[in-house]
Amino acid sequence: MKVLIVVDMQNDFITGSLGTKEAQAIVGNVVKRIEASEGELILFTKDTHGNDYLSTPEGIKLPVPHCIEGTEGWQIEDSIINAWRNNKNTLAAAEIHENTFLKTVFGSTDLVFFLDTNQDEIDEIEILGVCTDICVVSNALMIKNTMSDVKISVNAACCAGVTPESHDAALLVMKMCQVDVV
Repeated sequence: MKVLIVVDMQNDFITGSLGTKEAQAIVGNVVKRIEASEGELILFTKDTHGNDYLSTPEGIKLPVPHCIEGTEGWQIEDSIINAWRNNKNTLAAAEIHENTFLKTVFGSTDLVFFLDTNQDEIDEIEILGVCTDICVVSNALMIKNTMSDVKISVNAACCAGVTPESHDAALLVMKMCQVDVV
């Protein structure tokens, strides 16, 4: 089975408090990639913070409230969710919460545990989303370190970083760590 992981394609990272034109530019690519999915298990991650975000270690270093659970900014972008809901050719569960891993830090240990637990069934993992240089690279390297025998790739055309330069740097790091960049 192939797994497609959509990392943090949430409103706050696209058009909200931490949105960028680069993130906005990849939404169409992400939608097309999900629409083209056949026989894949599609999983999502959601950056998730509470109202106390500004007092957390991350909030102290990045004092921009974002992805506060339950807010519009925390939600996955509508066209992406609609593409997932409308594609009946995937192995996705009936409800989005069943395919979504909430995370308070950059990488999802719950996602890695799920993948590792199902490792015998997984042939390939493709990762896309935002931010290439923070959450995508964190998840990709955590997964690679746990599942070294599984083919893992990052879809560069469906990723955006904080800046174009940091996006490129993260792709290079992943490539150096034997994650295929396609």
